[in-house]
Amino acid sequence: MASSTVTSSQPERPPRPNLAFRRLRGRRSPAEFAALVRRAAREIGERVSCDARYIGRVEAGEIRCPNYAYERVFLHMFPGRTLTDLGFASRSSVRGRTARTAAQPPEGPAPDAGPGESGGPPDPYDPQNPHAKDPLNHEESDVLRRAFMTGGGATMAAATLAPLGLTTGAAAAERPALRAGTPEATALEEAVRRIRLLDDRHGADGLYRRAAAPLRAAYALLDAGATRQTTVDRLHAGAGELAISVGWLAHDSGRFDDARSHYAEALATARMTGDPGLEAHAFCNTAFLARDTGRPREAVRAAQAAQRAARPLGSARLMSLLALREAGGWAGLADRTGCEQALVRAQALFARGRSDADPEWMSFYGEAELEGLEAQCWSTLGDWRRASRHARRAARLQDPHFTRNIALYTAELADDLAREGRPDEAAEAGLRVLSLLDQVQSSRIQTMLAGTARVLLPHRRASGVSEFLDRHASVPRTGRA
Repeated sequence: MASSTVTSSQPERPPRPNLAFRRLRGRRSPAEFAALVRRAAREIGERVSCDARYIGRVEAGEIRCPNYAYERVFLHMFPGRTLTDLGFASRSSVRGRTARTAAQPPEGPAPDAGPGESGGPPDPYDPQNPHAKDPLNHEESDVLRRAFMTGGGATMAAATLAPLGLTTGAAAAERPALRAGTPEATALEEAVRRIRLLDDRHGADGLYRRAAAPLRAAYALLDAGATRQTTVDRLHAGAGELAISVGWLAHDSGRFDDARSHYAEALATARMTGDPGLEAHAFCNTAFLARDTGRPREAVRAAQAAQRAARPLGSARLMSLLALREAGGWAGLADRTGCEQALVRAQALFARGRSDADPEWMSFYGEAELEGLEAQCWSTLGDWRRASRHARRAARLQDPHFTRNIALYTAELADDLAREGRPDEAAEAGLRVLSLLDQVQSSRIQTMLAGTARVLLPHRRASGVSEFLDRHASVPRTGRA
């Protein structure tokens, strides 16, 4: 693992805020501005997964120069302006710092390791292939996508996480490390970001085991300590968020005991550091896990605990999501009244809109997720018609590049339609999910499809059902490697 070059006699210099970029955002919230960036990217055929956290990093000066994809998008949004006009350093000035090492990245985690043709350090900014080695390309590049498709989840995860310097083996993670600094905290935050992005794209099954190594390294960093309290706080928050992310990978791939352990680890970190945001996140995921593992009363209690922790944070969207977690628990208890009351709260809070108080990890929570989670509640209560209506909306509203969520919502729709007694429509939806399984590895989605297939078996003669059943039977099941 790369160690910090900052010692106790060398205080860390904070980055200079990008005030020009902040002025361009105007009165929009970071999340609203990020949505505009994503829309502009689609207009020119780029793929960026910009969120409020990325905008915050730009405005804080942590990103001195954007990668090529973001540069094209920003210049499209603000025609006639240069990177300098937008408050960034020129690319030539960043590229000219040849003396830097992997532990001292100019704008985030180190680029992919590997010598260049001359045997010297590789140039992360290859104009012929700007995405392959760009350290701040938050969307997975063509290189990573090919690794996922041809080499399996382990290869893809290794290619994605290795450049961050956090994929050390167990033995390395257990060795005493040098005191951590800003590069390590930044690399840890980037690991969380990349794991979430790849899960959104492809599902959890191929990621889980590779993601455990960065988590071990993160807690080794905590044991090593840091020179500044701000860095210590970032490391604790990053390690806690990484534990939740790894827990979610375990959760989504059916490793429920592992997920419970990781969520508990994150909760302990939150309690030790007095971090209410991290505590709310840990309880939020614990509630979701409890619902999925048949412990609805625990789901209600965990969701209520999350709401108590989150209330001082001032994020209506966070409180909305937590109300949905509570609704899922009430549905599991067959308490329709409790579920409906929680759903009404969730919808009212969601309608208040986004704010600067929304946590970064909530970038997934939009109208599509709201509809999808409500569909799950009605499905649990056995109201298949309402469930299918909300699931259909969720699939329609989902951003098209989040393949995993489209597959999830469509699988929910297929199951609800099958149980509602509409086998032809269920088969059509199921076939759409099957067409996405070459891009998505999620035990959750495969389990849902298996349930739908069982419901449709007596309806093999209905239009499309036989084709769905045959194709489903031919799909290889995802392993837990």
